[in-house]
Amino acid sequence: MLSRETDTDHIHGPRPFHCRMFDIEDYRYDLPGELIAQEPAFRREESRLFQVRREGGDFSDHRFVDLPALLSRGDLLVVNDTKVLPARFFGRKESGGLVEILVLDHPPNGSPGPATRRCLLKASKRVRPGSRIVMETGLIGTVEDVESSGVVRMAFSGNRDVDDFMAEKGVMPLPPYIRRVPEDPRSAGDRERYQTVYAERSGAVAAPTAGLHFTEDLLRRLADAGISRVALTLHVGHGTFRPVRCRDIRQHSVGPEAYALEPATAQEINRARAEGRRVIAVGTTVVRTLETAAGADGRVAPGRGWTDLMITPGYRFRVVDGLITNFHLPASSLLFLVSAFAGPDLIRKAYQRAVRKRYRFFSYGDAMLIL
Repeated sequence: MLSRETDTDHIHGPRPFHCRMFDIEDYRYDLPGELIAQEPAFRREESRLFQVRREGGDFSDHRFVDLPALLSRGDLLVVNDTKVLPARFFGRKESGGLVEILVLDHPPNGSPGPATRRCLLKASKRVRPGSRIVMETGLIGTVEDVESSGVVRMAFSGNRDVDDFMAEKGVMPLPPYIRRVPEDPRSAGDRERYQTVYAERSGAVAAPTAGLHFTEDLLRRLADAGISRVALTLHVGHGTFRPVRCRDIRQHSVGPEAYALEPATAQEINRARAEGRRVIAVGTTVVRTLETAAGADGRVAPGRGWTDLMITPGYRFRVVDGLITNFHLPASSLLFLVSAFAGPDLIRKAYQRAVRKRYRFFSYGDAMLIL
């Protein structure tokens, strides 16, 4: 199918040919603001669960607590055990202006971190090299270099370590559509709820939100139902918030993110596939990791590395048979991936129905199960 053409195409010259399924305009949808969840469900597993059947295109409405009954004995859940750090905090420029700081670089669990880190800054005026930002308790950040898109290299000094400061004073790096102000009383709850119950490996600046709906009790019930679980790690980076600014979605870059796939996890995934059991990815981060690690035959190889895999419609999935995911922002790389997995037309219909049914959207919202 040809892409749509407008009068402005002739003014600016022809665009490269691309199929409509790669046109950014086909991934926009109308969402009432009140459906953007500002807080999680009172209990994690009481989130709603929207089921999509790719074969037949059927939809059904459930609660996340119903998951054991919706999956099958022998299914293998693959989760992302990355741990989100409270890496956002506030300081003031020497002129007095407020600055929001999100530290992007984090050392492995328990390792001492360097004094200089890449940070994402938000301030009323652009900061320059040499600018000093003062935090409470005497921590000082000095801007060494200004990169693109608000990212700077900042050297921390003072009477305490930046990692200790974050542990005490930092808040969780919620996405910008979840509104919080400095000293917001909800921030204390975010430390627990913007984190999966199985988070173990520190390093993410955003949560793998599909996993936020699980509780220890639900995991036990899944195990009792014969549904096993393994974990891998992908440290979600700030690129997850990067807006798509190109008309052809294939030209977008998500940026590299570090992943680790242990030998025992790879062995369990390969065994499940060999035995004809389904591999269910909990979240788009798991999908990207597994598909990065997969060979042409669908077997995954253990290892550590970086992935910038961008999945758009037309991609041939080699490992994943099912997907648990949240509802994603319009025109976002996460929506492209989900559309690739279930088909753009089916996902478009599913989202329209979810809006009509008043599902809650995005990180603290409800979930979708695609089989």
